[in-house]
Amino acid sequence: MARPKVHDEALRVRLLEQAVRILSEEGLDALSLRKLAALVGTSTTAVYSLFGGKPALLRAVFDEAFTRFGRRLGGIRPSGDPMADLQALSVAYRESALAEPHFYQVMFGPVGGAVEPDQDSVERAEGTFRPLLNAVRQAIDAGILRDEDPAVIATSMWAGVHGLISLELRALLPEAAGDPAELYHQTVRATALGWRAKTPAG
Repeated sequence: MARPKVHDEALRVRLLEQAVRILSEEGLDALSLRKLAALVGTSTTAVYSLFGGKPALLRAVFDEAFTRFGRRLGGIRPSGDPMADLQALSVAYRESALAEPHFYQVMFGPVGGAVEPDQDSVERAEGTFRPLLNAVRQAIDAGILRDEDPAVIATSMWAGVHGLISLELRALLPEAAGDPAELYHQTVRATALGWRAKTPAG
């Protein structure tokens, strides 16, 4: 009978999820391999075996965060209606952030800036922007949005939703703003309207 794998994918995921929790709640200095191993109930040998050290662990956290994020956004398939696709992407963005806030905060917080990703990791992270960029391009081609640089339009849309999500995750939205989901929807809609072409096609 084959011996069971001790350092398997399930352990790897548990270590990443615990690491990202420490990073988002306590900061980079609080993460040590000994502490991480103890919290997960394994050995530092297992951590070294799976990741090779703290720098590689941080890169793996970075990769895991953007892989999960990209999987959610990539699940929105083009429908032929680019404005509906933009709305669907915005919903997926918020759902991803609320479902895995620790990963979200690591991606876009100070910890993410401390990671030195390799080229593959950079491309993976940048790839999460592509669904939004493609939807904007399709809306421009359809004459719905203004004929401007699609990267500028996409970035302005991303900045708006990112700002709201960051406030929501930190419980900093003013109570007078009402329901966060409705505020989010209205912000996405208003931003899209601001980029509408003067004479939209159709």
